[in-house]
Amino acid sequence: MSIMETILNEIHGVIKEINETEIDQAVTKLLTAKRIFVIGEGRSGLMAKAFAMRLMHLGAESYVIGETITPAIHKEDMLVAISGSGSTHHVVWTAQKAKEEGVVVQVISATKEGELAKFADSLIFVPAATKFRHKGEASSMQPLGSLFDQSAHIIFDALCMKYAIEKQVSQSESFKMHSNLES
Repeated sequence: MSIMETILNEIHGVIKEINETEIDQAVTKLLTAKRIFVIGEGRSGLMAKAFAMRLMHLGAESYVIGETITPAIHKEDMLVAISGSGSTHHVVWTAQKAKEEGVVVQVISATKEGELAKFADSLIFVPAATKFRHKGEASSMQPLGSLFDQSAHIIFDALCMKYAIEKQVSQSESFKMHSNLES
């Protein structure tokens, strides 16, 4: 089996274990949020940024925590926080602060018991290997948290697809929101 087939098999093994109800609950929350904020660090943070970008293409008002144009968060907003370990300090602190503001917090994590989960209104559990290789996670030949990040990207795309279907956003409408300042 090739390395690429092995990677795809690992991702498939994780994705087939995702609870579809958790996805549906997250989409319901996304649909009712006035604005959607995302937070993550490292590669997980890159997945969060890609998610925020796609939400913008779908007509949502979305922001990445830490960017210079990110406004204050309020109780009618939603925070999507991603951390494989569930213990990334800045992500946990941001979720705690958001909860103090009365914000709905959606967590994507490879652990249900992490510090981050304490602040979650709902959690999408991703049973994938992280850099810490916790007991009970899917094993992986890939380094660090690659499997978690790849799986998170697919989950974020699934959330966006369901969001687009519910909002009835077409491909052409999404394309109108795509940057037109590129060559």
